[in-house]
Formats: sequence, structure tokens, C-alpha cells
Amino acid sequence: MTTWHIVQTEYVLAEDSLTNVINLVHWRVNKSETVGEETYTASSYGTQVIGSPDPDNYIAYDQVTEAECIAWCQSEMGEDQVKSIEDNLTANIELQKNPVDGHGVPW
Repeated sequence: MTTWHIVQTEYVLAEDSLTNVINLVHWRVNKSETVGEETYTASSYGTQVIGSPDPDNYIAYDQVTEAECIAWCQSEMGEDQVKSIEDNLTANIELQKNPVDGHGVPW
């Protein structure tokens, strides 16, 4: 299962006639897969600049939901970048399930 979360937002205190305008979103994407009794996990963290809002459709800061922030973030990223992030997590889990490298000492 892949889940997107907003860790934090940053905002401009005043922009034109608007207040507390979110302009940067810190996001985390988690993916997990359970095979038998083993659960594999991978995550990615990043930030995304959010463009200036349309004043006619502005949502007050204290009314913004996490789902709206995720939608804004993914919209700014574009489908290809969202897919790339999620595909990288899938690849990470596949490497955990089927490793190609090892580590340790031979003694």
C-alpha cells in the first residue's frame, strides 16, 4: 500500500489580500508490502513549491485538509514525477525481497 502524508507546510503570512498562503509542502510517501509474515517498507521524503492560489478559490489556512495539500503537491509535481516516486519505492521493496548485494565480513 502506498500512502502520501504531509509532514509540514510553510506559508507566507500575507500575499495580496490573502493571509497564511501555503507556498511549500514537506511530503513523505510510504509504501509497504507484506509477503507471508514479512513486511517490507520503503519511504521517500521531499518538498514541493506550491504556486500562488487563485484568490477566488482560496481556502483559508485553518480549513486546508491534508488531502487538499496532497492534491496540490501532486498537481505541481505532475503525473510523471508522482509515478517516478512511487515506482522507486516499489523498486526498493523488490530489492529488499530479492537482494542482489550482500554485506558483512567473511570471518
